[in-house]
Amino acid sequence: MRNTIKINDGWKFEKEGAQIGTVTLPHTWNNVDGQDGGNDYYRGACTYTKTLVVEKEEGKEYWISFGAASQQAKVYLNDVLKAEHKGGYSAFHVNLTDDIVNNQVKVSVVVTNEKSEEVYPQAADFTFYGGIYRDVTLITVPKNHFDLSYHGGYGLMVTPEKKDGSWTVKAEAYVTGGDRVVFETDGQRIEVPVEENHASAVFHLENVTVWDGVNNPYLYEMKAELGEDAVAVKYGCRTMETDPEKGFILNGKVYPLRGAARHQDRKGLGYAISEAEHEEDMAIIREMGANTIRLAHYQHDPYFYDLCDKYGIVVWAEIPYITMHMPGGRENTVQQMRDLIVQNYNHPSIACWGLSNEITAASAVDEDLLENHRILNDLCHKMDPARFTTMANVFMLETDSEILNIPDVNSYNLYFGWYLGELDENDRFFDEYHSKYPERVIGFSEYGADANPAFHNSNPEKGDYTEEYQCVYHEHILKMIEERPYLWATHLWNMFDFAADGRDEGGKHGENQKGLVTFDRKIRKDAFYLYKAHWNQKEPFVHLCGRRYMNRCEDETKVKVYSNQNSVTLYADGEKLETKYGKHIFEFNVKLTGEHTIRAVSGDVSDEMILKKVEEFDTSYALTGNAPVKNWFDDIAINPAYYSIRDTLGAIRESVEGNALVTRIMEEGARARGEVAQAANRSEALTRMMNRMTMQALLKQAGMAEDMMKNINDMLQKIKKN
Repeated sequence: MRNTIKINDGWKFEKEGAQIGTVTLPHTWNNVDGQDGGNDYYRGACTYTKTLVVEKEEGKEYWISFGAASQQAKVYLNDVLKAEHKGGYSAFHVNLTDDIVNNQVKVSVVVTNEKSEEVYPQAADFTFYGGIYRDVTLITVPKNHFDLSYHGGYGLMVTPEKKDGSWTVKAEAYVTGGDRVVFETDGQRIEVPVEENHASAVFHLENVTVWDGVNNPYLYEMKAELGEDAVAVKYGCRTMETDPEKGFILNGKVYPLRGAARHQDRKGLGYAISEAEHEEDMAIIREMGANTIRLAHYQHDPYFYDLCDKYGIVVWAEIPYITMHMPGGRENTVQQMRDLIVQNYNHPSIACWGLSNEITAASAVDEDLLENHRILNDLCHKMDPARFTTMANVFMLETDSEILNIPDVNSYNLYFGWYLGELDENDRFFDEYHSKYPERVIGFSEYGADANPAFHNSNPEKGDYTEEYQCVYHEHILKMIEERPYLWATHLWNMFDFAADGRDEGGKHGENQKGLVTFDRKIRKDAFYLYKAHWNQKEPFVHLCGRRYMNRCEDETKVKVYSNQNSVTLYADGEKLETKYGKHIFEFNVKLTGEHTIRAVSGDVSDEMILKKVEEFDTSYALTGNAPVKNWFDDIAINPAYYSIRDTLGAIRESVEGNALVTRIMEEGARARGEVAQAANRSEALTRMMNRMTMQALLKQAGMAEDMMKNINDMLQKIKKN
């Protein structure tokens, strides 16, 4: 019979040829330096070694399975190279049988996350952790067994299909040896012969209970037996479609997909996380009320796909073909896509295969890039005709680009109102797109604004990294989404803060802070509860925003409450102030004279916080460490014969001196946001957008301090206009 055991303990770890010690898997060597900023984390090769004691039996095979090793791995058995895997997010298996000598085999795995011109990803706004960061298992199988040699799969594929109102389920087994396979599901049992290492059977199911998303994620089980070997998988019966006007359709009913994207890393752990951490992430996602997750930007742990199946979360699954197209990387994109589909084919939660993400951010749309996407698109349809393909397009990609014609549906990553432009430009983008291309299915694959829970402002502005601006941003975006039901899926960026070691901004080093929950999962930012108010109708709650903004200098302050209830009553020091009626967002004005206990109540649910009146603005709440000054620039005398930060970037660039100055400023700002920002800064489309904005707006958006903005203005005032 098949036997699987984890062999995570007792691996000797070497870095740069030096013995570091013994580690327990999952493990990464970048859990500290990959999260502290500076973009200087170790990218190189390390070695894991373990001698396995295996009581070898005649008629059995022994395989070692790696859940993932980032980003490339070479496996040596008794110091002889036996296998190589290129791609840091998918599983792979290696046959040990012939290398077990005297019931022992030495396993050495050389893993590297060094830069490469052929293995993705190489340029992206997240840390590329190195290490064997998922479980390693020893699999013992009979000589005749379900195949383990093909792209990390386990030899069993299940395809439910609804046709003319009836459900069939096709089971396929890929085997090594043996002559007959027995399939069993839903009380039915079919035995079929093996032909050319393949066996298949078709079941007809009656009275099917569909996998219906969060409403009822019902799962069936398919078992398969091949002599003494047996495997089993869960599957679900469901139909998934998209429509240019109705959006996403699940089992024949309109089912708007509303959720978030997720990176898999943790503060202090990197990628080396346990099932408990996966479960905590899922619990937080479900608390918010999301019904979809974009698993960005790579293949995630199979356990998390299982959780999505179990709880009815619809998944966008993708490969790390991201940011920068590499002419030498085509074979690797095909391999990683094949790995993704083979290893995750049976998950009912997966709706689509993502071809790429923001691939034109740092690359031109040339024939090589287009051909790579056509090959991937065709591969997906050949391997899995039932699912559709998609891609996430960077916001500066022109909507008439040829690349948009390749996948079945598209989505855009838009950051108007954060990186550049104003919030209502998101509205205009989708209105214009939908009007120009009414036959296309379009979605919203990324949007977000960074927020550091330490920063606050009663008058929040774009670029201040406050919780309050993040709330303003998402309030607008949620309203925009609700008014456009044709969006097939919307995925906010991001569910959790994550490591981007190239970043140094917003009061944090090495973090992207667009998450609704902090990197360590300990703080749900206020905007999290905005989404919970919209999407979670099962758990009554009220949430007082601004609890971390205790010290306030205004005489009267605004208190905002998020709730999924229809009315909220606010109390100050036990005295009822007012009851407001509405949906999701409730705002109150509260006079401050000292320290006050503020309490929000709706029915049986309540929330409480403390506010204090202070004489001056608490500068610890500001990114710059200074009190915010409103409209300071309006009082400065400007000589109109010279440039100033009131001029547009495009106008300033018309001057040789002005262009040199702003180019240097923009490059320095891009460096603070990492390699992706530097690459995007070279985009012609992005340049056109930025040229229409004033220098003042761009600098404020970048979170630049007032004194620095004044210095730049002084420099511009020395450059005479032509």
